Amino acid sequence: MDETLLHDTVAAALNAGADAAEAVFAERQSLSVNVRMGELEEVEREEARDLGLRVFVGQRVAVVSGSDVSEDGRRKLIERVVAMARLAPEDPYAGFAPRDRLASGPFPDLDLFDPTEPTPETLEAQAREAEAGARGVAGVTNSDGGSSAWSSARWRLCTSDGFSGLHQASGFSLSASAVAGEGSKMERGGDGRSVRHSMDLPSASAIGAEAGKRAVQRLGARKIDSTTAPVIFENRLAISLIGPLIGAVSGPAVARGVSFLKDRLGQSLFSKGINIVDDPHRVRGLGSSPFDDEGVANGRLALIEDGVLTSWLLNTASAKQLGMATTGHASRGLAGAPGVSTSNLTVEPGDRDLAGLMADAGDGLLITSMFGPSLNANTGDWSVGCSGFWFEKGEVAYPVTEITVAGNLIDIWGRLVPGADLELRGAANSPSLLVDGLAIAGR
Repeated sequence: MDETLLHDTVAAALNAGADAAEAVFAERQSLSVNVRMGELEEVEREEARDLGLRVFVGQRVAVVSGSDVSEDGRRKLIERVVAMARLAPEDPYAGFAPRDRLASGPFPDLDLFDPTEPTPETLEAQAREAEAGARGVAGVTNSDGGSSAWSSARWRLCTSDGFSGLHQASGFSLSASAVAGEGSKMERGGDGRSVRHSMDLPSASAIGAEAGKRAVQRLGARKIDSTTAPVIFENRLAISLIGPLIGAVSGPAVARGVSFLKDRLGQSLFSKGINIVDDPHRVRGLGSSPFDDEGVANGRLALIEDGVLTSWLLNTASAKQLGMATTGHASRGLAGAPGVSTSNLTVEPGDRDLAGLMADAGDGLLITSMFGPSLNANTGDWSVGCSGFWFEKGEVAYPVTEITVAGNLIDIWGRLVPGADLELRGAANSPSLLVDGLAIAGR
């Protein structure tokens, strides 16, 4: 759907009785191939074209979406959404972003789109190579398979306030999962990467080999006694320790008063020297975009600067509710009002690699897998199931399993020490993180 057709859809909504309207068109193609034990297991192709429409009648708002983008389909969608808006309750915070906050072209070139479209045969070959790399590791006894995938997406937003912007991105991913051991002594390990450009993917065999290695390293995992000890969260999952921060500084949560950080703006949450940055303009970033999902100009934000919480994450509605200005963090699908999210979130690295953190800690727990987190959003009390490795005198001693770590996040964050091993593997990234003492529940 081209820009003119979207503007026509917005104009038609105004003619049907809306005071303001915005139209969003999303088009996506994807192809994925899975293999297991050297055999092709699944090929999946998706093609989707959807239109979303949000309209305002006074302070009443409604949102609808549909996949029928024909002239008749658009007419029915417009009739439906305007009728819904007239019946909706008034929302004093509903409305478009201020015009002076809207992004204007030319938008930054973030190099998010690779026009390469791989064939099913190419993806199958990559998946086979990844799985073969995993199965070739000594000690691997079975496989959960190898996968390769490609996607291409276009997203265009047009509003009656005059904003029009296109966001286009591609995605390429490779993964493998391996099994080591037999019977009740089996352990799993995996590895995978997702990138915007195909050339940025590591080799499939390297991904497979890492998956196999991580499975074999888990063999002989044991339970440990409950204790309190230093805990290191490996860089691959350390951002999970920061995830609750994003929910707690989300404007809608703060406005509703359901955040354990609602009174902490401008205060120290982390140790001095720690910085957590959100940057939507990272070139080839998995979370990058030239504007937010309300068309607002976005940019780099130091959410935590020298340990201090500097800002909430705000869209237009939550900013109005809090008497503040949007920070350009609106995020939305086609069928709902904008929410809030980060783009490329990064905990900036420290000066000690993982080995250095382990040496500093002496004896403790290195967590390499987490599951089933629990958070009290009003107090910050947090716990998570995990597995990993016990280390002694800075050296890995043996793998451990079936343990839980727990504490209050404000206390945990205040004692975090970031490592130097930052890898940009996703839209949110962190180096390994050391906490000098956490409650560990074992046997």
